[in-house]
Amino acid sequence: MLTKKQLDLLEFIHKRVQRDGVPPSFDEMKDALDLRSKSGIHRLITALEERGFIRRLAHRARALEIVKLPDSMTQDPSGFVPRVIEGSKPPPLPAVVPAQPVEAQTMHLPLMGRIAAGVPIEAIADGSQNVSVPGDMISGAGNHYALEVKGDSMIGAGINDGDIVVIRETDVADNGDIVVALVEDQEATLKKFYRNGTAIALEAANPAYETRVLPDDKVRVQGRLVGLIRTY
Repeated sequence: MLTKKQLDLLEFIHKRVQRDGVPPSFDEMKDALDLRSKSGIHRLITALEERGFIRRLAHRARALEIVKLPDSMTQDPSGFVPRVIEGSKPPPLPAVVPAQPVEAQTMHLPLMGRIAAGVPIEAIADGSQNVSVPGDMISGAGNHYALEVKGDSMIGAGINDGDIVVIRETDVADNGDIVVALVEDQEATLKKFYRNGTAIALEAANPAYETRVLPDDKVRVQGRLVGLIRTY
């Protein structure tokens, strides 16, 4: 799973390498993505390297090598469509249609990656893995997906590091809902949601973490918690 900024940067590097034979400079990347500083580019490059899409080569100028491309680029050379973050919510997933009463059935949901319950991190998987969940955990109509929790900021809500949370896809939430929130179109986190006018508060369930308050145009709800799976 790549964020829109990561996908935009990967596309820009790929096109420049195809055109010029060498990657763009950090200043060119910063200008292309309309970022204020090169530190944001360094962070995006580190994320792409950790996910295996690019490789940094030692002792060479502009030392970046593209290792692989996401399916969205290889399938459509004329355009670049994000696979995971598209606008304000994840891409549509196949609707779950039970063939028997939901209470008696096990469902298979895509495991979309890891979600931070602590300092925000980027979601990192592509939905290639599945996880089995009880059918009665599927809440109402709509698409559902699963995420692995990373961190301890939601322990007061009974959500521990390593738990699997089941999320119903939605872009709206009520105060007090535990949601998947996308912060500034770059970082995903699991927090309690509260709206006050044009401000959004993302509240942890652990006193060691401060509540983050952001303008509502900096936060996008991508889903609401409907279930949790824990392995002992």
